[in-house]
Amino acid sequence: MMPTAMLPRTLEPEVMDTSDDAEDYDAMDHSQVNRIFVADLLEACGLLFSGNDVVRAVDIGTGTALIPIELSRQLSHLDPRERGLPITRPWRIIAIDLAAEMLKLARKNIDREGLADRIELVQVDSKALPFDDGLFDVVMSNSIVHHIPEPIECLREMWRVLKPKGLLFVRDLYRPESSEVVESLVRQYAGDESSRQQQLFRQSFHATLTVDEMRSLVATCGMTGAKCQMTSDRHWTLSGVKP
Repeated sequence: MMPTAMLPRTLEPEVMDTSDDAEDYDAMDHSQVNRIFVADLLEACGLLFSGNDVVRAVDIGTGTALIPIELSRQLSHLDPRERGLPITRPWRIIAIDLAAEMLKLARKNIDREGLADRIELVQVDSKALPFDDGLFDVVMSNSIVHHIPEPIECLREMWRVLKPKGLLFVRDLYRPESSEVVESLVRQYAGDESSRQQQLFRQSFHATLTVDEMRSLVATCGMTGAKCQMTSDRHWTLSGVKP
């Protein structure tokens, strides 16, 4: 029997910058995925940070700022003695996106939660970050890679602005081997969403990268200490501490 051909990558728009795009994205139920992302991020931080200095973090491709908001919530409620987490130190988060409409909703979300003093929004291209080398203790991103046709420049920028001994934590969907698997995942995880929201989810699976493709990019970028692996039935995670 001939092996099944791998599902080819089908690009989607790099910037979701219509009001409909932003509102549909913001209305989808990301709550469980975001909670898990932040919990895993904090666990990965472990005892990397000591002292009383501010932890500087950047969220690449923040969308409507749901990840920084969830991170701020968990930092406010977790007892640092439970797992030795570095949450007694204040965190300051810069949240970037290239889509103005996403950032408009992000501002509303941040203001509603009273987090304007902790989260700064910046409209910027992730492939050309306006930050100094080694500025951030944490570089995080959830679901940006599949939006970028050639994500290597974005990954290089993430690594460049990360401090030595800082944490890189990037997560995205993986591209399955067939359209049938995609449809099964869409039914399972977006079956209650609108047809338009289901289509956005479907397109993301077709546009993202496989673990092997990500590992090849990581090697090309020279990300020593960072590893990519499957971390759920639909996500890969790239994480590691910069030497």
